[in-house]
Amino acid sequence: MKSITRYAAIYGGCSGAVIIATIIGGTALADRISFAGSEFFGYLVMLVALTFIFVGIKRYRDIERGGIIRFLPAFGVGLAIALVAAFVYVLVWEVYLAATNYAFINDYIDGIRHAKQAAGVTGAALDRAMAPLEAMRTSYANPLFRLPMTFMEIAPVGAVVSLVSAALLRNPRILPAR
Repeated sequence: MKSITRYAAIYGGCSGAVIIATIIGGTALADRISFAGSEFFGYLVMLVALTFIFVGIKRYRDIERGGIIRFLPAFGVGLAIALVAAFVYVLVWEVYLAATNYAFINDYIDGIRHAKQAAGVTGAALDRAMAPLEAMRTSYANPLFRLPMTFMEIAPVGAVVSLVSAALLRNPRILPAR
C-alpha cells in the first residue's frame, strides 16, 4: 500500500502540476480566449494531464509487479492517482478564486447574459433564461456547493482514464517492461 501511495502522490502531483500551469496560463491568456474555447481547452488539458494515470499504472506494473498486473489493482492505482490530481485541481481552483476575488462566477454569468442579448433575447425571456444562473451564482458562493462541484469536473475524466488505462495495461504485451 505504501508504494501505491507513493505512485499516487508522484503521478497525481504531475497531473496537478499540468493543471496548475494551465490555470496560470489561462489567466494570462484570458483576454485572448473565448469562454467556450477555454472550457473545451480546459477539458482537453485535463485529459492530457490525466495521461499521467496511464504512465503511473505502467510504472507500477513494471517496477512493483514485475511487468504483470491484473485489472482491479491497476484500476485502483489509477483511481488513487486521479484522486490526488482532483484534490490538487480543487485546491488550485480555490486559490485562483481567492486571488481573483471570486470573480469567475460573475464573469461566467455575465458572459452568458451578453451572448443571449447578442442573440436577441430581451425582457422577460432573458430574465427567465438567466434565473437558474442567478440561483447558481448564490449557490457558488457556498464552499459546500462549490468544492464538490469543482471536484466533479475532473473526477469523472480521471475515472474514465483509469478504467481505460487499467484495461489496456493488464495485458503485459502492451508496452512491455524492458
